[in-house]
Amino acid sequence: MKHLLLAVAAALSFHLAAAVEVGGVKFDDKTRVGSGELLVNGAGVRKKAVFKVYAMALYLPEKRTDAEAVLAARGAKRISLSLLRDLSPQQFVEALQEGMTSNHSEAEMAGLKERLKQFSDSMLAAGEPKTGTVVLIDWLPENGTRLTVNGQVKGKDIAGEDFYKALLKIWLGNKPVQDDLKQALLGKAS
Repeated sequence: MKHLLLAVAAALSFHLAAAVEVGGVKFDDKTRVGSGELLVNGAGVRKKAVFKVYAMALYLPEKRTDAEAVLAARGAKRISLSLLRDLSPQQFVEALQEGMTSNHSEAEMAGLKERLKQFSDSMLAAGEPKTGTVVLIDWLPENGTRLTVNGQVKGKDIAGEDFYKALLKIWLGNKPVQDDLKQALLGKAS
């Protein structure tokens, strides 16, 4: 009987460790990006006023609890977003642009302008992001920033790790879109 209870407890703990759930969305605890395996660093829900907008998870090669350490980390990375409400493509793009502008100087934004336009155009071309849409923003060191919407790559990969770091700062910068979401992505959710 004791062995059966231990086996059940082990199976339950394995099942619980196999996924992180936030906002009703399950994120795998591991994923493959490029040739590397990434671990979920943290996950949370983006809220605007009283509305839940999306659930998101941050994947890294190894767990980090400091935003600067995340930004400096080498290797592939993934931002996984699952929409919890319908948005217009323009709302989604404007929110990304606003988050980047809040965390960068005018000079920094000038250096990102063309790549941000390329990324925004890819998002707009992806069509209407409806509830349940899954958006992956990957950093592939050998290729650049890759946007995937519902399993389909959108646009061309965008060169420059500085661009991916600029995107990460939307959530992890000094002026994140939501403080408690930043803490959740850093694995510090209460």
